[in-house]
Amino acid sequence: MEWFASRLLRWFDEHGRKDLPWQRDIDAYRVWVSEIMLQQTQVTTVIPYFERFMARFPTVVDLAAADIDEVLHLWSGLGYYARARNLHRAAQRVAEELNGQFPATPEALEALPGIGRSTAAAIAAIACGKRAAILDGNVKRVLARFHAVPGHPGQTQTLKALWAHAEAHTPEDRIAHYTQAIMDLGATVCTRVRPACTRCPLAGRCEARSRDATASFPERRPAKAKPERAARLFLIVDSAGACLLEQRPVDGLWGGLWTPPERPVDTQAVSVCEEFSINETQIAAFHQAPPFRHTFTHFHLDIHPVYVRLDPGSPRAMDRPGVLWFAPATPQAVGLSAPAAKLLASLSTDLQEFQRT
Repeated sequence: MEWFASRLLRWFDEHGRKDLPWQRDIDAYRVWVSEIMLQQTQVTTVIPYFERFMARFPTVVDLAAADIDEVLHLWSGLGYYARARNLHRAAQRVAEELNGQFPATPEALEALPGIGRSTAAAIAAIACGKRAAILDGNVKRVLARFHAVPGHPGQTQTLKALWAHAEAHTPEDRIAHYTQAIMDLGATVCTRVRPACTRCPLAGRCEARSRDATASFPERRPAKAKPERAARLFLIVDSAGACLLEQRPVDGLWGGLWTPPERPVDTQAVSVCEEFSINETQIAAFHQAPPFRHTFTHFHLDIHPVYVRLDPGSPRAMDRPGVLWFAPATPQAVGLSAPAAKLLASLSTDLQEFQRT
């Protein structure tokens, strides 16, 4: 075994994490769910989500049989909701086409929705013992520093070089431990800010450290100002305190999640109510609250909440697919967008404040 892998495994035996929830009762399903949840998300954040998810969906067949609303509900707060939708689609494929058995090769795993090259390799290595190189964010950082690889990892040539190093260092033996070890090293020692080089088993041959340039590797993405957008969210509330929500299209912003109707900033409350068969005479009052900002990966969204209170006794909008009256006091198990969850959590207080104004 080459020096890099040998040193890393020796460090892992003494210092690696071995009791994370997905490291117990290891199988492809548990590894897969954890790897998807851990994409762009910290371990400490993922742990309670993973435990709740496994308690509700202990097998891939259970997940496949679930309603997507419940899946999104358990995902609410983790963000990047396409991950949850792809997780559900992939589970259905495994359950229906593969008799509930995950494929064991990276190539077959990568054919499932939402599973890329590195995730497929991690599942194959950790759950199936297959030799497969991974390259998640932590591993990119370790390899970029160890080899002083120039460029941002998102650039084609840089990524190609990092994959070549990942392949070269991946050993034939103890593949599951090695895979966990290199992820752990990036997460706990070779961190983005203030790496603990004095505790790193690879420090003796690390090019970035020898140049006193760990902060320069990997190179950061060129700075680019995020565009700003604005929208109104209409919180239409009946006399019982239930708020009208609509389900977003699967593709696009907040895909598949439930949220108060979101419309352009010049949209009037009356016109939105009419969309849901609520006429102007049923509106007791409405109020525009101060805006707040929600930031996505690629843009900022300034949200202007508009509270619309209906007259007591007004009939609710007609029931139809994609429309839901959500009662915060007895919430339904549906996936909520982060702004929706924030606004609904304080709905009662906000309405009281609205009524005093």
